[in-house]
Amino acid sequence: MMAALLVSAGGFSRFGAALLDGCFGLLAGIAEHRRFFVQELRLFFFIGVLGGFTTFSAFAFETTTLMRDSRLVGALANIGLQVVLGLMAVRLGPAFSRWI
Repeated sequence: MMAALLVSAGGFSRFGAALLDGCFGLLAGIAEHRRFFVQELRLFFFIGVLGGFTTFSAFAFETTTLMRDSRLVGALANIGLQVVLGLMAVRLGPAFSRWI
């Protein structure tokens, strides 16, 4: 039972990090276009704090785990979706921030 709770907590924290990744472009766009943060605070918060939640190592670990488990389709889907959706989120976030 404890193992299931630990795995669930880890999965939820990864899910939270993924949400931060999608929100990153929106928050950065608002900060840039509305002059919400000074440059130094933007560097600290967006690059330092939020950047720490969305590391390449997590992406690499998840992908290699899928490949190790002979789940090549899942690994390729992970690569494609992470890269494509991640780039789209970063691109659309600032555009959306200008719209709101």
